[in-house]
Amino acid sequence: MISCGKQRYQDESLEQSYGVYYWRTDLHLDSTERAFLKQHHINKVYCRYFDVVMSDDGTEPKPNATIAFTDTLPAGIELIPTVYITEDCMHKPHKDLAEKLVKRIMQMNKTNHIGNVHEIQIDCDYTSKSRATYYQFLEAIKSQLSTIHYQLSTTIRLHQLSMPVPHVDYGVLMVYNTGDPRKWQERNPILDYRDVYPYLNKLAQYRLPLAAAYPVYQWIRNIQNVRIEHTVEADEILKVKKALEKERPSLTKAIITYHLETDNINRYKTETYEEIYHH
Repeated sequence: MISCGKQRYQDESLEQSYGVYYWRTDLHLDSTERAFLKQHHINKVYCRYFDVVMSDDGTEPKPNATIAFTDTLPAGIELIPTVYITEDCMHKPHKDLAEKLVKRIMQMNKTNHIGNVHEIQIDCDYTSKSRATYYQFLEAIKSQLSTIHYQLSTTIRLHQLSMPVPHVDYGVLMVYNTGDPRKWQERNPILDYRDVYPYLNKLAQYRLPLAAAYPVYQWIRNIQNVRIEHTVEADEILKVKKALEKERPSLTKAIITYHLETDNINRYKTETYEEIYHH
């Protein structure tokens, strides 16, 4: 009973929201994408601003693949600047990295006249090796954001559920890229219930408010000159979603799909998206 009560309290801070990730290098929406945002009452777009990668000489982190804004989001949708940072950037601390990152995001908002921003999200596949440095980095970002009253969120991968909790406002549980890409013949590396199952028992006790992000993308790659397409069946997404929500019912509160693109919208029936977001 106590752990149940704790978990309910933890997630109260999350409001009901329906989100999408936007992961292209140009913010530009076509009519299908605009219709999708409206139809599914999407009120948050987690928009990748740039990546942070190690410089070629391996000395310091630098920005890479910065987005261009040739379009604007429909009115009433909150944009959340999101930055993907490679794990090797967190093998040791880098002076002023948090300050530079926040400054760059603010500059991009100003240059592109982007308002209605209240949060920044950092995405990193941190490991036990990089966790302490990454958490310190998040603390430094949080203190940068405190003066402007922005929230800070981070992605949480399944294997990170067994680690101590980062000091952020909430986490997004990334329910994709769950499998080993080398075992593609027996499992879908994007999502397979069998890869999620071992982590289910960690969910109820994880002491951080959590949103959930589900995959709707296709992964195409060449393996020994053979084109392999990985696409998750709708039933598999819904099966995993149901299993997660059984362990942690509050995961219905904030739902995100990865990622917004006409091909992904057309890949699934409207009813599937309705089930992901609203059931």
